[in-house]
Amino acid sequence: MTLDNVEKKLRLSVLDQSPVPAGSMPGQALQNSIELARLVDGLGYGRFWMSEHHAMDTLACTAPEVILARIGAETKRIRIGSGGIMLPHYTPLKVAECFRTLHALYPGRVDLGIGRAPGGGPIEALALKRDRKTKMLDDFPDQVSELLAFLGHRFPEGHPFAGIRVSPEMPGAPDVWMLGSSMWSAAAAVEFGLPYSFAHFFSPVNTRAAIETYRRGFTESIYRKAAEATAAVGVICAETQEEAEFLFSSVRLLQRRIRQGDRRPVASPEEAARELYLLGDMPQEEGEWPRYFVGTPALVRERLEAMAEELGIGELIVNTIVWEQKKRLRSYELLAEEFGMGVFAGERDARMVDLRS
Repeated sequence: MTLDNVEKKLRLSVLDQSPVPAGSMPGQALQNSIELARLVDGLGYGRFWMSEHHAMDTLACTAPEVILARIGAETKRIRIGSGGIMLPHYTPLKVAECFRTLHALYPGRVDLGIGRAPGGGPIEALALKRDRKTKMLDDFPDQVSELLAFLGHRFPEGHPFAGIRVSPEMPGAPDVWMLGSSMWSAAAAVEFGLPYSFAHFFSPVNTRAAIETYRRGFTESIYRKAAEATAAVGVICAETQEEAEFLFSSVRLLQRRIRQGDRRPVASPEEAARELYLLGDMPQEEGEWPRYFVGTPALVRERLEAMAEELGIGELIVNTIVWEQKKRLRSYELLAEEFGMGVFAGERDARMVDLRS
């Protein structure tokens, strides 16, 4: 794949977690997500996915299906979806009903990303458990099969659920994605013939191996004729490298705290820099590419394109955590401008002509 092909083909989408800035309330974090969705819809990003996390002061979105209903109304064209629904906490029928409702409201725009992680600690997982009288069995494959059958009316004849009609019934269905950060998730995406998104920003060690395993094993299914993979990456863009690194201090401290079980809101970069000066960073596993791409728009674009080219993927999903909302929005604006997305398409084309003339 040539660099010119990457320029033409690489698409950017958004994964938002409703990060809670220290000094503000979780409700404001949810409003920040709505504001971000409106912005990236206008900038030309392809998707806007919301995550699911539980019992964390750091991240406010516990129910992506709820906030997606609002975000769909606040946007015009961008696809909206879950990144993702942690299926073990729910019954497949209820998830199918929630996302068929979203599909009825915003037909042709809804993605249903599913995963099996708890989205919290073991106590939260127990509290969310459907049946606490039995052991916590891993029946995720059975749940996925049931969910897909409910969404597509594909239960075999004689199945006890074959007569259930999932309301509201509308033509089409949400587009189901398998999400994960392990080799297991890649195999699951192959098994069910689903598109696949790998959480590189969370677990960067197996990114290449997982995506290559998925691509090699994929065979045509009713959901996709060919393999379709994305990777979710952390990004912070600013006008200067120094500013971007300063803003990144908040994420560095956040990563340190989470590894120690500290779920406080996102610290300001000033507070983070002071604490990191005293404590330092906590070592963590890294892969071929960093969890977060930090720097000027040109540098970030160069590195994102190189990663996409190496992986042979046409889309990256961007996750940006910055303490100050204005600068978080600006990071997405700078990235969109550098990639020549939406309203910036003409400007980017003009710059490329100048560079090649």
